Amino acid sequence: MMGSRNIYNTILEAVTAKKKLLAILIDPEKFDLEKASEFLRNLPSETTHLFIGGSTVPRGLTHQVVETIKLYTAKTIVLFPGDVSQITESADALLYLSLFSGDNPEYLVGQQIKAVPLLRSIQIEIIPTGYILVDGGNGSAVATVTRTRPIPQHEIQRIVDTAVAAELSGKKLIYLEAGSGARIAIIPEIISEVKKELQIPLIVGGGIRTADQVRAAYDAGADMVVIGTAFENGNSLKLKN
Repeated sequence: MMGSRNIYNTILEAVTAKKKLLAILIDPEKFDLEKASEFLRNLPSETTHLFIGGSTVPRGLTHQVVETIKLYTAKTIVLFPGDVSQITESADALLYLSLFSGDNPEYLVGQQIKAVPLLRSIQIEIIPTGYILVDGGNGSAVATVTRTRPIPQHEIQRIVDTAVAAELSGKKLIYLEAGSGARIAIIPEIISEVKKELQIPLIVGGGIRTADQVRAAYDAGADMVVIGTAFENGNSLKLKN
């Protein structure tokens, strides 16, 4: 049966307290299990969450990565799955993603239906999330796998309307994503315009590589910023003045 560990409530509490959250995204296909301890020691000190997932991950590898990471850290582990095969009960929570920016029903609702038999039988907190792919200036793996087109960054009202539609449909988080390895991060104007109309937390990721970009996203209204491994060799983003 589906369970709850109150990860979402802690996100809401952080937003209320105006505490900004930082998630590090780990792609299981690119993660060296033998160097897990070193990797985790070098995480930015501001890290609050670990997101685990990728567009294409061999079956069983996500579970193995989560189990290994749990040996070395007590940080909150959240699944950010590319498909149902990446779900594992070992994580603390699951972003139950619906791709609102595309017109492929498989990733709007198809994968979600396929996940139900598994989710019915395991204990993991499920957080319904509206996922919106925004053009990051390159062909992202997400766009390729989902066979959908990202929304151009100049179509700000369309991005805002898509985010609001996801919230009105009952989603508890909105995730604006420029795609892994994006050349262009989502511009602050998009973030601020989306945030103005939301009553739920806003996550922003893709193409964010510097502390200045992280600060800009926070200043524009992002409640949580997601970065890849840009800072794995440093112990702080030095976000605090």
